This record gives sequence, structure tokens and C-alpha cells, in this order.
Amino acid sequence: MDHISFQQYESPAGTMIIGDYCGQICMADWAESKRHLRNKDKLSRTLNARFINRNTAITERTVTQLNEYFNGQRREFDLPLLPVGTEFRKDVWHALAGIGYGRTTTYAETAMRINAPQSVRAVASAIGDNMISIIIPCHRVIGRSGSLTGYAGGLNAKSALLALEAYTADL
Repeated sequence: MDHISFQQYESPAGTMIIGDYCGQICMADWAESKRHLRNKDKLSRTLNARFINRNTAITERTVTQLNEYFNGQRREFDLPLLPVGTEFRKDVWHALAGIGYGRTTTYAETAMRINAPQSVRAVASAIGDNMISIIIPCHRVIGRSGSLTGYAGGLNAKSALLALEAYTADL
């Protein structure tokens, strides 16, 4: 059985778990999330790997880049990613990666972007299942009315991330 090395990261928006599988980030998940334990179990089963608490070069690099992000010094991440999910979910997550720093979009616009305009609910579900938060920027998806909607890190974290990006976007 392989392993997923993980370390805890205390971000300004909450505690995250950073996971490395074979030199690729497979998790940047909110520790307090209702889905966190389910996400760990899903990764463990899908990758046939067990979690071990150990820092690696890639988890340390991720922490460095997240610190730069929170300090307003980084707008894009340069990390090898391993998103685990169906092809549909990967298409959604790929679309999220295309949302520019300091910008937002809606669930319906995301569905249009992947040529699945009738699949807004499935898109929303895929966004909710994103296990690589911030790096794959699901926090940039808001409700049609402009309202903040669910977020694994909580609405306070989502609001803080969007405020950080809005504040530093023009610097």
C-alpha cells in the first residue's frame, strides 16, 4: 500500500490539511470541513494509500506558496496537482483554475464554460467536492445573485479569501 504524506497548515482563514501523493498535491482541505473525513477516506480508497503525518518537499513548497498567497505576493500556484475524481469533476475543477485572481463567477457560468449548461447542480456538487481548496479556486464561485454560497472552509473563510483577492488584485 502506498502512502499520502500530509501536514497541517494553519492559514489565516483556518486549518488546512495538505496531502502529497507521489510528489503531487492531492489535498489542500479544510480540517474543520464536514466533508474532510469523507475526503480522506475517498483519497485513501481511490489511491490505495494510507495517510502518514510527514512533511515532504512538495507539502513544504505548498505551504510556502500558500503563505505567499495570504501575504498578497502570489496570484497563481505553481504546484503539481493530482485532483482525484471523475472526468466530469476534473473538467469542472479545470474550469475553476481558469477563474482569474480577484474575479468571481457563478455556478451557471461554470456549467456553460464546460459545455454543460443543464448541469448546474452537478457542477455545484463537483465544486463542493474540490479537495484542493484555494489552489483550485472554488472560493471564486458565488451565487447568481452575487451572494456567497457554501464553502468547505466556511463562509467566513470564503469571504476572507475574496476580500484578500479584491484588496490585492490592483496592487
